[in-house]
Amino acid sequence: MSRLFTVILFLALSGSMLKAQNVGVSVSFFFPKGGEFSIPVSPLSYRGVALPFSDYIGIQTGGTLYRMGGQQISGLPFESNKPMFGNNLTAFVPLELYFKVGNKKSAFTMKAGVFGVYSFFTRLNYGNIDRAIRVYEGWEVANADFTYKYLPGWGYQGGIELLYYVKRNLGLTLEINYLYGGSNIDLAGSYTGGNAGVFQTVQLDPASYQKGKVEFTGLEISLGAIFGN
Repeated sequence: MSRLFTVILFLALSGSMLKAQNVGVSVSFFFPKGGEFSIPVSPLSYRGVALPFSDYIGIQTGGTLYRMGGQQISGLPFESNKPMFGNNLTAFVPLELYFKVGNKKSAFTMKAGVFGVYSFFTRLNYGNIDRAIRVYEGWEVANADFTYKYLPGWGYQGGIELLYYVKRNLGLTLEINYLYGGSNIDLAGSYTGGNAGVFQTVQLDPASYQKGKVEFTGLEISLGAIFGN
């Protein structure tokens, strides 16, 4: 997974150097499944870097640094409808194949590809984890004490983009993508809890708690500008 993320990042940087005249900037908003609304960290959103093979098809890349409000962790024995992975900064780098139709004034683009993600300053949301454990065990009280190993992630994406040129070298864009992916997370440690003053401690089973996934699945909406025609 980490190698794929490195390749995507390298291609993104290479693309920005090879086709800077098609560069764009954008403001992107991510609505993660089971998570909280996320916003870009301005001005660290750099999207729409194109490597065209022709007037109609090519590769597009870029990058956004998101401030994630919270994300869901799937693949654990217990579940929650609230984010169990706390707020963080997440680097998002797409690599897409696109097909474009249009004219000099406007264009419609379909895109599909992969993306890499990596989060910084990560933390667990113990409040939501403890509530999930209470439901899972049928306890009145629960207190988790976990350590974790977080790994770079990746996923698939697809979407559309509408482009309208207000000037010859300035186009405004509306882009909608659906992202499906995430990052592996391995949990270790224990949790303690019980009912009516009778408590017990449960050690996490590696076979069950080293299969977690920090979800990066949901809808991304971007508003941007393209410089170049």
